[in-house]
Amino acid sequence: MVQLGIKLNSLTENYEAIRTILHASSPADLNRRRDEAIALFRGVGISTTRDEEFKYLPLRELQDNSYGHALGATVVRSEVEKTLLGKVDGITLRFVNGEFAPELSNELGLPAGVSVGSMRDRFEAEQRLDRLGSIAPLTGKLGSTNDERYAWLNEANFADGAFVHIKKGVIVERPIFIEFVHSVEAPMAIYPRVLLELQEGAQAKVIESYVGLNGNAIAGESFVCALTEVIVGKDAVLEHVRVQNESLQSIHIGTLAVHQEERSTYRSTNVAFGARKSRIDLNLWSAGENTESTLDGTYIGRGDQIHDIHTRIDHAKANCRSFEVYKGILSDEATGVFNGKIFVYEDAQKTDAKQTNKAILLSDRAVINSKPQLEIFADDVKCTHGATVGQLRDDAMFYLRSRGIPKQEAQGMLVYAFAAEVLDKISVKVVREALETALFSKLEE
Repeated sequence: MVQLGIKLNSLTENYEAIRTILHASSPADLNRRRDEAIALFRGVGISTTRDEEFKYLPLRELQDNSYGHALGATVVRSEVEKTLLGKVDGITLRFVNGEFAPELSNELGLPAGVSVGSMRDRFEAEQRLDRLGSIAPLTGKLGSTNDERYAWLNEANFADGAFVHIKKGVIVERPIFIEFVHSVEAPMAIYPRVLLELQEGAQAKVIESYVGLNGNAIAGESFVCALTEVIVGKDAVLEHVRVQNESLQSIHIGTLAVHQEERSTYRSTNVAFGARKSRIDLNLWSAGENTESTLDGTYIGRGDQIHDIHTRIDHAKANCRSFEVYKGILSDEATGVFNGKIFVYEDAQKTDAKQTNKAILLSDRAVINSKPQLEIFADDVKCTHGATVGQLRDDAMFYLRSRGIPKQEAQGMLVYAFAAEVLDKISVKVVREALETALFSKLEE
């Protein structure tokens, strides 16, 4: 593959400079949506701390810096295998700087009824992806501060992406691994895209990973704007793990939009270790009765990292359950943000929603901003939320130290136990163990 870099003055300008390239390999309706999306984004611009949904996430760099538009690069398999999840054995789709890399992918063992691959290849073959772009919009949904600007930015600029389509009743035993590898030699804007659809009764485990290869300061200044849309059909079951381990100089903003139909089960684990500034918007729409949703996550902030977690659950139908646990670990001058919204619509009687957010501060300079939001328009529901912030318990530290365990190691053990509760829920053993090892090593740094 070759790398294509088109210089942009800012994210809101010079769309015309890349428009021809993007439109050349996309269907007409998508090209129309691209133009509409960039117009919407230009109407609001890059977020600032004056915007309610981004009040703790300053993004001045996106306004001031110039970014190239990255498409592809040359990366060898041995480099990829050294990354956090580089040796996961499964059905694998890899993208380098947003472009499909078939030489780094592995589609062997694909069962009948499962389609995976590159969106651009499918567009060029004149095959449609009808649900693309239909899940992310918040139009018509409750909330006075709904903000889709970075979903619009991705819609306008993405060149390629991963699609996974699993037909009715198909059970995929092997995990499906989608990895976006970013390797640049100058600041670039990269726009990963995923469309994942399980039809009625299908079951799968999907791991979605974002990783940077170059750790130097110039390459690390890149901006990753990702968008994933997930459809979980009636009676379908999906376990979805999202891992962000970007360069500590990069900015990562991701949107994960999920649509659940009746009696479906969706289990999410969101892990954020990397990026200097990281943001994830996880928006889940419960569109059918008797759905079950589990949203778990953990993040580690060191130095001046910012991890901004926004979750939103729209309970639109009756008899649905959602359970949410997020745990953060912050040291040095790191900042954490957790904003968890739950909307219970008028027709959503018998909703059971539980939300928990916990954070450990390992420094008196670390900061956590926690804001649970419940808006309930039904009268027969069970909705609870809880938020705790604290430091390591002195008696636990004393217990370990009194048995000869050094202070740093004792602290690492306690914090590891705190976060491992989330990671233990990941059923894919190799992924769970890799993340646990990475967690422990980061606590020792």
